[in-house]
Amino acid sequence: MNQDYIKPDNWSIIEEGFDTDQVKSSESLFSIGNGAMGQRANFEEQYSGETFQGSYIAGIYYPDKTKVGWWKNGYPEYFAKVLNAPNWIGINITINGENLDLAACKEISNFRRELNMKEGVYNRSFEATLQNGTQVSVNVRRFLSLDLDEVGVINYEVTSLNQDAKIVFSTYVDAGVHNEDANWEEKFWEPLSVSNSGNEAFVTARTFKTHFTATTFMQNTILLNGDNQNLSPLNVESSKEKVQFVYEISATKGQTASIQKLGGYTVSMNHKDTQSAAQNAITKALSIGYDQLLADQIAAWAKIWEMSDITIEGDVKAQQGIRFNIFHLNQTYLGKDSRLNIGPKGFTGEKYGGSTYWDTEAYCIPFYMATKDQQVARNLLAYRYNHLDKAIENAAKLGFTNGAALYPMVTMNGEECHNEWEITFEEIHRNGAIAFAIFNYYRFTGDYSYIPEKGLEVLIGVARFWHQRATFSTHRNQYVILGVTGPNEYENNVNNNFYTNYLAKWCIDYAVEQIARVEKEYSSDFSRIMGKVKLDAIEIGHWKKVADNMYFPFLRNTMCIYSKMAS
Repeated sequence: MNQDYIKPDNWSIIEEGFDTDQVKSSESLFSIGNGAMGQRANFEEQYSGETFQGSYIAGIYYPDKTKVGWWKNGYPEYFAKVLNAPNWIGINITINGENLDLAACKEISNFRRELNMKEGVYNRSFEATLQNGTQVSVNVRRFLSLDLDEVGVINYEVTSLNQDAKIVFSTYVDAGVHNEDANWEEKFWEPLSVSNSGNEAFVTARTFKTHFTATTFMQNTILLNGDNQNLSPLNVESSKEKVQFVYEISATKGQTASIQKLGGYTVSMNHKDTQSAAQNAITKALSIGYDQLLADQIAAWAKIWEMSDITIEGDVKAQQGIRFNIFHLNQTYLGKDSRLNIGPKGFTGEKYGGSTYWDTEAYCIPFYMATKDQQVARNLLAYRYNHLDKAIENAAKLGFTNGAALYPMVTMNGEECHNEWEITFEEIHRNGAIAFAIFNYYRFTGDYSYIPEKGLEVLIGVARFWHQRATFSTHRNQYVILGVTGPNEYENNVNNNFYTNYLAKWCIDYAVEQIARVEKEYSSDFSRIMGKVKLDAIEIGHWKKVADNMYFPFLRNTMCIYSKMAS
């Protein structure tokens, strides 16, 4: 999809004019998140055109069974994917008996979306003529609070332009959702309970297999020209997976009727009683109030930009592009929770399953080290340490022994869940990225404490893998690594990919160096780790033999490149 329709702007992503062919693309481009949850930029109101509904909760996933016609030893049994979470943003609207549906209006004008990256706020506005002739102006603001990361806020305003209007807001929470890319068209959510009280409603559901529980909640306030009307629902419609409140308000020509909706998720990862937690989240948000929540959101993003902004003068598109990337990295991961990581497409959709890849260590950690407190990067390192036992299991499935660790190409919980053999089995350079991130963290922050506390165990597991993965070639009289896919992913079954071979040598050498340093400077940690991993000097000697005699393919006229790298 060509995105040239996006207007150049230093601080915002802007779309002007309504085009049904751009709806799904814009739903991705205007996505919002706060590290704990995220949403595609779906319309709140009913839309009968093509759309890709998507709301997501960080860390909540489903093991969708892999769809292949053959199997291999060690092949992953499932492809983990972030789930389309229950929908809390829905606000269907009728005006003088006619549904507001942009796919069915007589005329739409002045349509505009803006994702204000400076403030972390998504705005949408338009004017529409409905089939019954009623002309309305609509302004919608939505944001996911950075401070209260279980809470999102919508302010939806409708102004009748040419006549008096009876406006009905039908606002709901709904767990009857599905993923577009489900391999077997399975349902992922099992509804457990629905309840409502006053202007608050709750739907609690649990994921099949993984048994995450989430309460999706909403609270609604109806206003006329900015004044709270203290309305209760005219009608409550409830099923086993959905609660809908119906509000009715009369507005004279030129008056603005609006609904302010609080919503979001509380999950069993963080709470024993998710519904009580949801009620507490609503109470806290209401005590702060809409205006202050918005002001706090703007202030929180201002603090982020103070440290992370990159200024490019003279090229608005480049400036817009770099800020878009910075914005999405912060929307996806804020470093508060070491159980979470960075999905390649953030909260913009289902592609790549929202899983963790080696991109985190290779590309993302440097950004977080440079723009945030070092604890954020430390949490990303801790994520891999916490998955070390799973990495050892992954290696064992492929025949590796003695605590050798192979970190997964794709994971949610440390298990490999990538379903392409040339990646799962061959793109093993990812293991080196895990070790390099530890080196990079110390190099940048000067904080060595992570290595004796946790990092050295990871380095040892990785070194054991490379030692066992290498094979001695009598023809070359050196160690070789056969049958790999390099980091460009285009060539499979490559023998002696230079990058992979060099990384294997580097990982072993670095692990040996850190073992010596920890033994010298952190004796108690050294004793604890050696007692756990059962490592001795003889095994280290075997590692060094491989590292010191690794084969590197090169052309004679490029030999100087290797010489510089080796030095």
